[in-house]
Amino acid sequence: MAPHRAAGIFKQRSPQAERYRVNLYGSLAATGHGHLTERAILEALAPTPAEILWKPEITLPYHPNGMKFEALSEQGALLEEWIVYSVGGGALREENAHYETPEIYPLANLQEAVNWSTQEGRPMWELAPKYEGEEIWDFMAEVWSQMQATMKEGLACEEVLPGGLRLSRRARSFYLKAKTQRRSIARTGIISSYALAMAEENASGGTVVTAPTCGSCGVVPAVLRYLKEELKCPDTEIYYALAVAGIVGNTAKHNASISGAEVGCQGEIGVACAMAAAAATQLMGGTETQIEYAAEVGLEHFLGLTCDPVMGLVQIPCIERNALAANKAIISAEYVLLTDGRHRVSFDDVVKAMRQTGHDLPDLYRETGTGGLASIVQDPSQKASLKK
Repeated sequence: MAPHRAAGIFKQRSPQAERYRVNLYGSLAATGHGHLTERAILEALAPTPAEILWKPEITLPYHPNGMKFEALSEQGALLEEWIVYSVGGGALREENAHYETPEIYPLANLQEAVNWSTQEGRPMWELAPKYEGEEIWDFMAEVWSQMQATMKEGLACEEVLPGGLRLSRRARSFYLKAKTQRRSIARTGIISSYALAMAEENASGGTVVTAPTCGSCGVVPAVLRYLKEELKCPDTEIYYALAVAGIVGNTAKHNASISGAEVGCQGEIGVACAMAAAAATQLMGGTETQIEYAAEVGLEHFLGLTCDPVMGLVQIPCIERNALAANKAIISAEYVLLTDGRHRVSFDDVVKAMRQTGHDLPDLYRETGTGGLASIVQDPSQKASLKK
């Protein structure tokens, strides 16, 4: 997503180019084929010809997901160049400043959001229209509509996912089987089917909502759809829950990272679980303190999770992680609602720990596709090892 946006921006900045050259660095180059990065860039630069150079052995100092765009004349002379970084969730950043993403919320951390709610006597979700305007609800409606549309597509499809793993989709079979099971098992199956549907659509190049990233896109919508069906709540309540989830995700992104290339999968699946747990607690009538606690529980137990996509594809172990995190988000909310909301470790503390842990992880465990499962499960014929 971010490389596609970056390519489109650079094309607008240098329309005089006769051709383009794009250098991909670090983990962006190492897993770019599996993430369809090449296709995204070429589409955005078309019809002008472009050459993509893959340089996984070079990591730029600012962020592992670096890109350098070069505009060239007909004779090959350099007209303009731009270095920019994909920092997660489709966001772009230049080395010295955020790019196109101004800080809207004047909140240093999630505790400040809780404090505001307590002092003003207002729910946390009201921070969204306060700082983004009432038009935020139109955007939330669009987000929820797209989530449902993607899930519908994913639940209807049974094709094999693209890429060399020849991995079969499972969302539809999970959904159909869950409908025949007793309630306790059915819940796991239904939530999983919703998360799988989203993640499988992402893996096949479908349209998804980053929540907070493409690789973790199935967690929040799976939880919201399940609870909407269970609680029979109107869409407006879903929008409030999305606003709460967004505040949690924004806090994690601001104080740490949601990029698997920077902090491992704890920044993607872990933050998605925290967002979904907070949203679930909002829908279930929890207090702001319980919302913060649920986010803490959701993230804490994913600390240290590595990003190790097999063959660089967003399939193994990424897809299953969406299903497990969605179920864990519901459990986190239910666990917290059994308490009075008091707890020892804050969400903000866990975010600090995630940042430190992620930076301590060796590069091979941060979306380079060279460590963990990615280094062990390499041959698609090893079906016994995959257990998928």
